Amino acid sequence: MAVEEKDVIQVEIKDNGVATVWLNRPHKRNCVSPQLLRDLEAAVDRVAADKKVLAVVFRGRGNTFCSGADLDQLVGPVLQETTDSLQLAIDSARTYDKIYNMKKPTIAAVEGYAVAGGFELMISCDFALAASEARIGDFHIRRALFGGAGPIYRLPRYIGMRKSKELMLTGKLLTGDECVEWHLCNASAPAAEFDKLIEDFVQPFLELSPFCMWMTKMAVNRGLDADTDSLITLETMTCNVVHHSQDAKEGVTAFLEKRKPVWTGK
Repeated sequence: MAVEEKDVIQVEIKDNGVATVWLNRPHKRNCVSPQLLRDLEAAVDRVAADKKVLAVVFRGRGNTFCSGADLDQLVGPVLQETTDSLQLAIDSARTYDKIYNMKKPTIAAVEGYAVAGGFELMISCDFALAASEARIGDFHIRRALFGGAGPIYRLPRYIGMRKSKELMLTGKLLTGDECVEWHLCNASAPAAEFDKLIEDFVQPFLELSPFCMWMTKMAVNRGLDADTDSLITLETMTCNVVHHSQDAKEGVTAFLEKRKPVWTGK
């Protein structure tokens, strides 16, 4: 049996509405154990339901984001049967999908390694920021493994088919700066400036309508899977819903009254 650990996930919520979900297994480079995956899902559910939370940042303690699965626990004694492996993939996909579809903007803040399962977590977020020195990639193939929580259906949408195959079939790792060039990350900065990068990047989400951000994110996410006619319907219906929201009325009124809007998230 795997040894249970305490507080492998930590949640910090600041007064400004930014929640940081910390992976807290620094001695194992924050690799994913069964407990960490369970606690991560619980943390995701918690911040998603908290109305005070406006944006969610995912980080790793010890200057490492996440080095993938804990092979001691997930490929050794815990996974003795194929059904166990399937359940692990299902649990991971469910948790990461909750992050992808969360109503609030989600940001992966990557330092050190983000590989395999850590890479899957990164590409499940709306945005990714990276320390220039970070090392990022799919990596599964280097252990003759396969990622079951996002690479084949999310990665090509970020960087295209050919670049996705290059990462998945070679296991190559990119720096944080290279990830910006590859469109895998939104921005990068040296380690000494990384906290400031996160703070500056998150700030706009604290000032805009939570309802409008949710509807816009939902429309963009769903639009990736739709044909043109369906996209037109989705876009026009979303436009109608947003324009009849309390936040939209407040936004226009505040503009006309030359004041800062006060959002209700409705």
